[in-house]
Amino acid sequence: MRVVVTGATGHLGRLAADALVRRGIAASDIVTAGRNPDRLDALASNGFAVAPIDYDDPASLRKSFDTAGKLLLVASSEFGRRAAHHRKAIEAARDVGVGLIVYTSLAAAGRNSSGLSAEHRETEESLRSGGSAFVLLRNGWYMENFTALIGRYRRQGRIVGASGTGRISAATRADLADAAARVLTSAGHEGATYELGGDNAFTMAEFAAELSRQTGEDVSWHNMPADEYEQFLAGKGYPAAAAALWAGVERSLGADELLVDGGDLRRLIGRPPTDMARAIAEAIALPARLFSGSRTVFSSRDRSGVAQPPGRPAGRLPRSRWLCPKPARPDRAGRLAADRSSRAPHPVPRRRRSR
Repeated sequence: MRVVVTGATGHLGRLAADALVRRGIAASDIVTAGRNPDRLDALASNGFAVAPIDYDDPASLRKSFDTAGKLLLVASSEFGRRAAHHRKAIEAARDVGVGLIVYTSLAAAGRNSSGLSAEHRETEESLRSGGSAFVLLRNGWYMENFTALIGRYRRQGRIVGASGTGRISAATRADLADAAARVLTSAGHEGATYELGGDNAFTMAEFAAELSRQTGEDVSWHNMPADEYEQFLAGKGYPAAAAALWAGVERSLGADELLVDGGDLRRLIGRPPTDMARAIAEAIALPARLFSGSRTVFSSRDRSGVAQPPGRPAGRLPRSRWLCPKPARPDRAGRLAADRSSRAPHPVPRRRRSR
């Protein structure tokens, strides 16, 4: 069986490809499709088949999907263009006869009020009318949206948001990838919709308290009204549309719209999902350099302790530049320099080369 994984150059797609190997699929039978040539080369060096794709080039999609029996359609990272990208992928899969499309949607997409949900709902409708068998994996909030920022939460001593006492059934990307691999490698899932989230939902105040307990440091949860939070983001350099979008996401979190019941994730992966306390412990144990900015670019919002948006690797700007202000840059020591748009530059002196 040949399986195509889109978004394989991103976090979730790569984890899903690895999970498929653990489920017994040969790496050579897994077509890892993506738009980052360097990362595709790295996947090829690990034995995966690779396919460069361009959602604006349907021929590249048909070529990548040809001969595949199943497709894992990982949600595109381009906000505002996701639905169009997904529709083209669905049409290409239908054209070449892919037997099953598994799509990574958003938890409670049918009732979620945030701006993130509309494109997922539109994609689900495209699948229902597309003529191919499909499975909906409605993924909950990524645990990494919080744990990847633990270094900054600790430095700032606070987590800023507007979700109040809303409970979040966050799950790690690794657990969600395992669930996708299980669906792709076992029978009986056609037409199913799975609501995937952790077993133990938590509030952000509880997250802050657990982080404080494990580190012995005082990290507080700073909640504000959503309208005030929107102004807060605008003050950090966010365009008005982006500030409104993420304030809406916080409202959604506060309304328990990403609270997942039913245990679908646990049943699919055959074990309890990674809970918040364990995820925090694992993040704390990571080398500090992973949070220092030495290998990634962070927006000025990250410096304020605000959680990053979902659906993209933590610490990286999405391709839709309007979502974030100008990024800060790490200096030679790995520290985040101030946003150059708001401060005079402080260049790092160049070291003279010895002759």
